[in-house]
Amino acid sequence: MIPFKPVALRRKMSSRRSVLRIIIVVFLIIFVSAALAGSSLVYYLLLKELPSIAALKDYRPSITTRVYADNGELIDEFFLEDRKVIKYEDIPKIVIQAFVSAEDARFFQHKGFDMQSMSRAFFKNLEAGRIVQGGSTITQQVAKVLYLSPEKSYLRKIKEALLAYKIDKYLTKEEIITLYLNHIYLGHGTYGIEAASQGYFGKSARDLTLAEAALLAGLPKAPSSYSPYNHPDKAYQRQAYVLSRMQEDGFISKSEKDRAIATKLRFRSIKPKDKIAPYFIENVRRYVQEKYGRDVLYKEGLEVYTTLNIQMQKAAREAVAQGLKEIEERENFEKGLVQGALFAMDPKSGAIKSMVGGRDFNRSEFNRATQSRRQPGSAFKPLIYTAAFDKGMTPSTVIVDAPIVYPDPSSPDGVWKPKNFDEKFLGPTTLHNALVHSRNIITIKVLEEIGIDYATAYAANMGITSPISRNLSIALGTSGVTLQELVRAYGVLANEGKRVQPFFIKKIVDRTGHVFEETQPKVEQVIDPRIAFMTSYVMQDVVESGTGQRVKRLGRPVAGKTGTTDDTRDAWFLGFTPTLVAGVWVGFDQERPLGRLEVGGRAAAPIWLYFAEKALDKMPAEVFPIPEGIVFIKVDPKTGAPARFWTKGARFEAFLEGTTPENAETVDPANLPEGVRKFDMDPNF
Repeated sequence: MIPFKPVALRRKMSSRRSVLRIIIVVFLIIFVSAALAGSSLVYYLLLKELPSIAALKDYRPSITTRVYADNGELIDEFFLEDRKVIKYEDIPKIVIQAFVSAEDARFFQHKGFDMQSMSRAFFKNLEAGRIVQGGSTITQQVAKVLYLSPEKSYLRKIKEALLAYKIDKYLTKEEIITLYLNHIYLGHGTYGIEAASQGYFGKSARDLTLAEAALLAGLPKAPSSYSPYNHPDKAYQRQAYVLSRMQEDGFISKSEKDRAIATKLRFRSIKPKDKIAPYFIENVRRYVQEKYGRDVLYKEGLEVYTTLNIQMQKAAREAVAQGLKEIEERENFEKGLVQGALFAMDPKSGAIKSMVGGRDFNRSEFNRATQSRRQPGSAFKPLIYTAAFDKGMTPSTVIVDAPIVYPDPSSPDGVWKPKNFDEKFLGPTTLHNALVHSRNIITIKVLEEIGIDYATAYAANMGITSPISRNLSIALGTSGVTLQELVRAYGVLANEGKRVQPFFIKKIVDRTGHVFEETQPKVEQVIDPRIAFMTSYVMQDVVESGTGQRVKRLGRPVAGKTGTTDDTRDAWFLGFTPTLVAGVWVGFDQERPLGRLEVGGRAAAPIWLYFAEKALDKMPAEVFPIPEGIVFIKVDPKTGAPARFWTKGARFEAFLEGTTPENAETVDPANLPEGVRKFDMDPNF
């Protein structure tokens, strides 16, 4: 075997390929020249195969959908390509100059493609024996990314040059550079100068400095290779090259170049930002996608204005995290098994102000505020008592707290023997005290008196949409509901008997400014405002002296109710002021006990308190407005009977005008002591 023959053969084949390349490139030069003269039949044949460029006048790239909080602050984005379109007049001159110097120095002189650049690229490719340099102008790059495939072939280069020539005749240079700067990929998922400027520097392209513009202008050649995060040395070398080219082109002076090179740039972190409201945002994403489609959501650059209040959302997240940590430390639970949810809204409009659907969205996207149906326990009782007040009972109505037994074929012994939480019976008790101290037996008797069908219909009217069981155990909150439903129902009490429809999107606007939709609050009077006040009035005493006393620390009028289910599997607290209604749920997803003492007042109420302290900070304290038709009587707190001068601890009780006990002295609300709580008033008044 003669060893030199294979080498000679390879050289012969390489020589043939080189000759073929020369022939092809010469043909390319002749062809393009003929195209410019408009005298080539082939030019016209190829031209017919090229796509229409008429759509460039109405350029609609895939752009980012942005989501805003109620104060207009950006809180999240949805996109397939992170692109934010910027107008030519908003692009600084130094940005345009930097990209022109880096990519296409003769951009403003040539007719779409540059024969000088193509010739230079030809000899570089010939020397390398392969295509290593394209010689593409900015216009050719626009043609390639918008219309052609990224393959490296001479036929594609011919089409690219022809298309660039067409584009240059059809659009102005300003329009072409704007297309380019809005479409070019600049690394780390950013498309276009505006998205890149925000991604790398946390600012709009309008505010880029020379040093920053030069660094970004160095990225199109190889975004990953020149990444300032992954390859800072290469990035700065490329930046220096761009600045030198800008100086050579006369755009900047040497001193400006030197100052820019010496400037230490500050980059924004590329770590994923912690989302302030992931469960809320997921609701937004699903809603928009289901209503308008995936393409509109991810490509059409919608502006979504939401109801989220950033201060309240931060308070909600911190409150849930702190409260769950305290439970885990008390009960020696492994960190993260306990779950919690918080839902808050404006009771007057239905605008959702904050939402926490779980302790970690990355581990579980299941929203426990809106998707989870759990037994509300005693948190359901205010709805039963409100229905009772509407059917003629009063907070001073007395019912005997004593043992009761009901047939129950499903029980082993065939009977149901409900108990109070403390397993005690207090005898004759007013409905006021029964609700404040969450007496189970009395609530069951109240439900039996007003009727199950009446009570369930009443609850549905207040906003409970989950199916409710038709049995007496619903008095103890055995029928599953969502946290959002309960908050909505409590909102009726806070809003003087008006029910609202919770909503999280105020307005959606498309890229042209067209309003897709705008939410108008849906408010409906569903119960008598006097009835709503009576329940709210009693529920203020839940906070003052009942199961929700932990919330008393807030130092302002608050009405609320705790809730605890069998075996402490669920703990609740729902509370409201005249301008905010919020609810908290705590429990395990697997529905196992939280701990014998982890009742609503201990496990959930502190979370509500932590939230409200920050959410209502700097807001003035408000009292619940007293509607016309309400009168007050000083009563014996134990019996509910009109107080006598010797009655100890007498309190004012609210009644509908015309339903007060005989010979009782009524007090007009206008004459009540000002600035004192209704439950510890001066007994000498």
